[in-house]
Amino acid sequence: MADLDAEQKGTAQALAVRLWNSRWLLIAGVVAILAVYALAAISAYIVLAALALLLAAAMLPVSGTRQSAESAAAIEAFGLQRLSGEYLAAAVADPLIIFDRTATIVHANAAAFAAFGGIAPGLSLSLKFRAPEMQALLDGVLSGDVASDVVDYTEKLPVERAYRVSASSVGHGTDLYVLVFKDQSEARRIDRMRADFIANASHELRTPLASIAGFIETLRGPARNDPAARDQFLQIMQSQTGRMARLIDDLLSLSRLEMKPYLKPGTEVDLRETVDSVIDSLGPLARENSVAVERDYADGPLDVPGDRDELFQVFENLLENACKYGQSGGRVVVSIARSDAGSEPGIDVTIRDFGPGIPEEHIPRITERFYRVDVETSRTQKGTGLGLSIVKHILTRHNARLSIKSEFGKGAAFSVHLPTH
Repeated sequence: MADLDAEQKGTAQALAVRLWNSRWLLIAGVVAILAVYALAAISAYIVLAALALLLAAAMLPVSGTRQSAESAAAIEAFGLQRLSGEYLAAAVADPLIIFDRTATIVHANAAAFAAFGGIAPGLSLSLKFRAPEMQALLDGVLSGDVASDVVDYTEKLPVERAYRVSASSVGHGTDLYVLVFKDQSEARRIDRMRADFIANASHELRTPLASIAGFIETLRGPARNDPAARDQFLQIMQSQTGRMARLIDDLLSLSRLEMKPYLKPGTEVDLRETVDSVIDSLGPLARENSVAVERDYADGPLDVPGDRDELFQVFENLLENACKYGQSGGRVVVSIARSDAGSEPGIDVTIRDFGPGIPEEHIPRITERFYRVDVETSRTQKGTGLGLSIVKHILTRHNARLSIKSEFGKGAAFSVHLPTH
């Protein structure tokens, strides 16, 4: 009923606007009709009819542009009457706080309550946000020195969050101001990760390059005429160039994966055939490390939607790590089983070794780029520190997940859960 009354009121306002804009036309028409009536002595009924036609003409739009402008103005006036600051603040996804000239909170939206907690109308912003940059922001806006301003602000508790905070006045003569907090935490995290990545990649490339440069200098100097030293140094240089080539290949793989969109279901991959191919291709490595690879597959078809080459790369990375770092256990078990539990049925591929295992504190970070549990062991095994990062990216594209279980001294199990739909 209230909406109907408001609509009728808005319509009346639009009609009033149109009559006001046509007032001179109406006055001129009335004067002309009355003059004709006085001079020509025509019937009063004709005069009334003429006045009615004049009023109807005044209600008609003078032009399409004028009608559109008048309608837009009436709709805008009607809509803004129904709009409140509270509704507008609630529609903003970022934390938003409205305050007055004394820096006292007048209103805060739900996002602000969730982000900062313990804020309510009547609380002083100066007491809530004590950081110098926030105090300077409030002082600048409230003093009228600036109409709006922006600062970077970091909230330490309960978790560290970085915000770009903007402050400005609301309207004219309202004595109200607004703070809007734009969360920059994810952007900052990505920037730090990018900087760390560049630093790590530079370090990983600089080490073999420095080694090669040193051996070249030695070969051109003291070892110029020493065949035994020359053969030894050339062998080391070849190993270092191979290390750089592997690192560059892995970096390119990561770059290509990050540029690809999420994989759309389409092609079916036979996991039995794919995992068998991986085991066969790594047979020489397993024999070199004296590791026996055992298979434990479920019966029936084991198909999932995905990209065969990428899934091959996933299982190759995991089995290669199991053969290298679980060498002391003497065997690796590769199992494929259906997982019908929960709301996401699929197929689990688990690669389990019986080596030294992974300390629990390292497991959450083991898929980070260049993160190594044991740096020396990793480099001895010709690892680049990017293998599990590549695995993680590929599984993300397949809407799959990787879980890691390990008990120090008893081996580790890497399980890949692939959805069947």
